[in-house]
Amino acid sequence: MAASGARCYGKFGGTKCFSPHGTGEEAAAPRGLSGRSPPPAGCTRGPAWATAHQPGGPGLGGGANRVPPISAVTEPCESLSAPPLTRPRPRPRPRPRRSMVRAARALLRKYGNFVDNLRVHVKGGTGGMGYPHFGGEGGRGGDVWFVAREKINLITVKARYPNKRFVAGTGANSSVRALKGDKGKDCEVGVPVGITVTTDDGEEIGELNKAGDRLLVARGGLGGELVTNFQPSKGQKRIVRLDLKLIADVGLVGFPNAGKSSLLSKISHAKPQIADYAFTTVKPELGKIMYPDLKQISVADLPGLIEGAHVNRGMGHKFLKHVERTKQLLFVVDVSGFQLSLKTMFRTPFETILLLTKELELYNEKLQTKRAILAVNKMDLPNAQDNLHELMKQLQKPQDFFHLLQKEMIPQSTIEFKDIIAISTFTGEGIEELKTCIRNSLDEEREKENEEYHKKKLDILQALEV
Repeated sequence: MAASGARCYGKFGGTKCFSPHGTGEEAAAPRGLSGRSPPPAGCTRGPAWATAHQPGGPGLGGGANRVPPISAVTEPCESLSAPPLTRPRPRPRPRPRRSMVRAARALLRKYGNFVDNLRVHVKGGTGGMGYPHFGGEGGRGGDVWFVAREKINLITVKARYPNKRFVAGTGANSSVRALKGDKGKDCEVGVPVGITVTTDDGEEIGELNKAGDRLLVARGGLGGELVTNFQPSKGQKRIVRLDLKLIADVGLVGFPNAGKSSLLSKISHAKPQIADYAFTTVKPELGKIMYPDLKQISVADLPGLIEGAHVNRGMGHKFLKHVERTKQLLFVVDVSGFQLSLKTMFRTPFETILLLTKELELYNEKLQTKRAILAVNKMDLPNAQDNLHELMKQLQKPQDFFHLLQKEMIPQSTIEFKDIIAISTFTGEGIEELKTCIRNSLDEEREKENEEYHKKKLDILQALEV
């Protein structure tokens, strides 16, 4: 029996009474002999409700209308004025703020638009079936080739082949019409210039240093023949890594916040990000020095190194590898010294040079054989001339000042700089002189290489004549 003030709805099989206060309580009214609930006390529904709930009424099969009227079933009691119960609407999901979306897009543009390594799956094609009745030989499976092309990067390769799987075609089966099956279609993949291809184990497969170079990375299987009982062999399958090393004439090397990006913006048309905090450069930047006679020299701005970069600390190996492809090195040091944070030691310009040399030596000893130029930056700061004179004095006899560093931080051999130029990227002091020194050094190295090349050719000709 519903209590007074409850809201009643007539329903087949019983009457449910809901509290007007919205508590969700239910009480089943007692049923009559007919199996239908009598009208609750105080209900003024009228004869329509009673007719629908009597034996033989329209709601029980005795009348023409077997289904009671909607109003007789769902119409609430007229004596109650409480509003009907409504299901609460679900709270809308909070939308991301536009500022967060813009920040995510900015980070993607800043960090996500440079890829220097890619891991892909390559598989040569399977050979074709042989023809046993006539000794037919199946076609050989196709090969997978990497071809160096200009105006392409690893981002393009990754976007064009999202699955990163390269499979060559299957060789044709031998038949009566063609006892020798055709070779399967080769798979040629365009990759950027400067790629080194290695296996997962670190074994080098080859390099692609100029446009048009081709490298076989997966060989196709042999077709079926008599030796193999006319059964073909599967193609070579493996996972390889594409490692991009930038090819530039000059590579900028230095600790963070030494002014490498500022220097690149002064000597070339590049527009790298410049700020007054460390690790501003998070990806290599390429620029070209333009000379009046249309001579061009490429310069690579590499992210700043820190102590321990040779063991992959900081950005370590990720960007030290780009130094290997440069012809010359341009060391950039702060004339006032360097200190990464309050927890690290302060390093003088001389100590900075020794530590940079040590990091290059521990990563690859061959880097010390490259020609190097030293640019002493920030000469516009106070006491810059005094610090420069002290640095020049220390570089003349570096062995006398090795006691300033710990023994494990001292390189086995120091780098002899071809030129030492004092510059200021703020005032422009020494920038033109530095550009001239870079060009003269590269021209001298090119002439030396030509002389060695001609000398080798001459030695070969003389050996053939003998």
